[in-house]
Amino acid sequence: MIPYGKQDINQADIDSVLEVLNSDFLTQGPKVPLFEQTLAKKVGAKHALATNSATSALHIACLALDLGKDDWLWTTPVTFVASANCGLYCGAQVDFVDIDPDTYNLSPKALEAKLVTAKQEGKLPKVLVAVHLCGQPCDMQAIHTLSQRYGFKVIEDASHAVGGRYQGDYIGNSRYSDITVFSFHPVKIITTAEGGMALTNDDHLAEKMNLFRSHGVTRDQTLMTHEPDGPWYYQQVTLGFNYRMTELQAALGISQSQRLDSFVARRHQLAQRYNELLQNLPLTLPWQHPDSYSGLHLYVVRLQLSKISKNHRQVFEGLREKGIGVNLHYIPVHTQPYYQDMGFRPGDFPEAEKYYSEAISLPMYQGLTDQQQSDVVLALKALLEE
Repeated sequence: MIPYGKQDINQADIDSVLEVLNSDFLTQGPKVPLFEQTLAKKVGAKHALATNSATSALHIACLALDLGKDDWLWTTPVTFVASANCGLYCGAQVDFVDIDPDTYNLSPKALEAKLVTAKQEGKLPKVLVAVHLCGQPCDMQAIHTLSQRYGFKVIEDASHAVGGRYQGDYIGNSRYSDITVFSFHPVKIITTAEGGMALTNDDHLAEKMNLFRSHGVTRDQTLMTHEPDGPWYYQQVTLGFNYRMTELQAALGISQSQRLDSFVARRHQLAQRYNELLQNLPLTLPWQHPDSYSGLHLYVVRLQLSKISKNHRQVFEGLREKGIGVNLHYIPVHTQPYYQDMGFRPGDFPEAEKYYSEAISLPMYQGLTDQQQSDVVLALKALLEE
């Protein structure tokens, strides 16, 4: 089976983890700060806080922005559920903005229209989570302009986009957002096995996220209510969580990050080859905005169902039967039973639902060989032409 995504581990990665296993620190040692510094310097962010998952990073980002009861978080329906759930964790209410039919990201036009109505109803969002689907950045300049006009905070969910660029700069510099979040899950561009990171240029937000990821406990005397009792002393100054990254994960991340640019470049080679091999098939191929250089976590095609004899499911299952481990990213969040219980219904976000009815994620990872990619194309071509 050719999987849709797969980690790329070399001997240097293995050696970096073994070095930690033989060291004095398996957690709370020097590797996590070094990984944070490495990524912050790479993307041009002032602060980076490593976590045990991107979901944890989203949660502490929302907490740092003071999202809570009676507040609203908006995001796209075409994302993994964590992009919306992070709002619920804080007691906020969640709503969605439909997608752009070309980029599959949250539509700035739909966002502006929804904001006009929300302002009239007194239901403006406090936080918007802009998800860079497949690794292609959202139109962040347009979103930032709207955030200034309507007074909401912006989190970039760049789980798919580490190594990508927007307007020539690395995603993660938070130029147009308050906080950016990365994921290092094994199928992402670089991996720490599990793990995430929150990046910001705001000192206060970084300080708050640092507390939230580690029980709300501090040894910083400037944050304490009185002088410490001794060198052992710490205080819990807020309610936090155990969202820390281990030294093993950070060591792997440091090693992986040395190949970040080459990983993304190989994904672009594969995407260009897909574009050439698939151009005459009844498919809608991914469109890239000229302002973006995608991280290309995913390569999503949309079936032109009116031009083929098979339905969506038949093509998907046919590829699986031929050993092609395709997937679908994602089932629109508002159609999930948990969200249906909140009142969302099919038809609420038609562009997202149309996307879902046609989309298939083809194998895309830096270790995919040209021959394997050719096998994917031949299998897909055969199914579409039957």
